[in-house]
Amino acid sequence: MRIYGNCAFSVRLADMQSVRIKAGRESIFLKHNSRVYSGAIIEDTSLEDASIVRVTTADGSFIAWGWWDSRSFTKLHLLSWNEDIIPDGSWLRARIREAASLRNHILSEDTTACRLIHGEADFIPGLAADIYSDEIRIILSNRYALSHLAVIVSSLFECTPASLISVSVDRTHAQLEGMRQTVRHFTRAGEISAPEGKNTCFRESGLWFEIEKGISQKSGFYCDQRNNRNIIEKYAAGKTVLDVCSFTGAFTLHALRAGCASVLAVDSSESVLRHLLYQVHLNENRGSLPAGSREKVSILKRDAFTLLREIEDDRYDMIILDPPKLAPKKSREKEALAGYKDLNLLAMKKIRSGGILATFSCSGALSRQDFTTAVSYAAADLGVDVQVLDFLSAGADHPVRLSLPETEYLKGLVLRVVK
Repeated sequence: MRIYGNCAFSVRLADMQSVRIKAGRESIFLKHNSRVYSGAIIEDTSLEDASIVRVTTADGSFIAWGWWDSRSFTKLHLLSWNEDIIPDGSWLRARIREAASLRNHILSEDTTACRLIHGEADFIPGLAADIYSDEIRIILSNRYALSHLAVIVSSLFECTPASLISVSVDRTHAQLEGMRQTVRHFTRAGEISAPEGKNTCFRESGLWFEIEKGISQKSGFYCDQRNNRNIIEKYAAGKTVLDVCSFTGAFTLHALRAGCASVLAVDSSESVLRHLLYQVHLNENRGSLPAGSREKVSILKRDAFTLLREIEDDRYDMIILDPPKLAPKKSREKEALAGYKDLNLLAMKKIRSGGILATFSCSGALSRQDFTTAVSYAAADLGVDVQVLDFLSAGADHPVRLSLPETEYLKGLVLRVVK
């Protein structure tokens, strides 16, 4: 599968509104940080919402072109720092086509799913888009993306082979942004009430996955762990594996393909665990997993903290620990660090000496160093030695924008625990 890209653009618009940044607050925005909160803005009540604005320093010097909407949690998003390039619909189409073309090298016969657009890391605030074979799933998290939905949908149909695009509003951001939590579906012929046909089936690294058409948890799958699943697979041969917060079982499938001895998959949702078993059957039937893989898998509906306190110590050769986001915002940083420390300490207790712990944080509010420090404190409190074998992160379809450090949200470590 190939996505086609590259589009030139050069536009000019007249009579732009202006927004001024307070004196002494402009330096971070001159360095291309794109999020401008109300405390940095010299307010002007005459500004028209949902419009492109010229953003300047307090004395009127140009900083960037931005999108203004006073109803948004982040009232101003900076988009273009080139005074000659104004970010209208043509600019957005070019950004979408450019982002999609960057993923050409990821998609192949063996991998037909990836993230196409990764929000501000791809210079488009509030827009995440994942492709699964012939379906694209969009998650909107701010009013800028919602305001430009028609352009986004048509642009994605133009530069991908998708036949269906499903759109949802992120639950966490809906209330902050004053957006209704709706789900919409589009084909190339226009908007439809609901998608028809079989579930969406796709491949990642040669394994088969199936998700319901439309929208489920997030976009139905976690493309950001693709590279990490392949890395962790290399350690799994012959091991007894505990897959904590397994969701629909992508890590479990990789462990089975490696020839692990057994897997216990644990999640708080019974339905996703049942779907995990279905996907084991799917891959075994298609020859992507060794015969007898289903017999190696057990499932357990349980909270991660509860489970890790219940099971006996020194039980597993390998534990995969991929919890939900513990720090949704910076104010929860201290609480989240304590949570990551506790989880990893408990996991280290359950690993036999010389065993492997693959541990993750998807909290953008925490730095990689913060997460590594929390894990090191867990090892110190337990009195064990830990070797870092691999540093893990999201793949090339989840780029990190250096002017926005929080776009490096996924951090992981492959550890060898020595007791």
